[in-house]
Amino acid sequence: MTKASSLPVWYQEGLSFKCTGCGRCCTGSPGAVWVTEPEIKEIATSLQLSTEDFQRKYVRLIGNRKALMEKKPKNGDYDCIFLEDNKCQIYTLRPKQCKTFPWWKENLSSKEDWDEAAKSCEGINHKDAPITSLEEIQSQVH
Repeated sequence: MTKASSLPVWYQEGLSFKCTGCGRCCTGSPGAVWVTEPEIKEIATSLQLSTEDFQRKYVRLIGNRKALMEKKPKNGDYDCIFLEDNKCQIYTLRPKQCKTFPWWKENLSSKEDWDEAAKSCEGINHKDAPITSLEEIQSQVH
């Protein structure tokens, strides 16, 4: 059962996931990786940039929110500005949105949505993946 409701969720027994580092969650259709002010400051500091310089170089405004920029499309794919050779260049400092993948509400809405996400993420339902408990999933849902 979730804390938010008394209804059982379809993944009550947990879900299988293991990040393989393939980078496919960082490319594809245009999207937005939202960043907060503390995340911006932490990443900027790590890159030895002022927050102003970091934002000028790597951040865009979408409405009232800040998001990481995307590289210009290659072969129709939009890559995160920090994806190089299918590896995240700021992996340990990546934004919460990235850290919580695949535990996003849209992926967890139904088994069908989870299986659809698995088509583009080889770590979902991976044969060597451990089972992540309901409690752990619920603590990370984004």
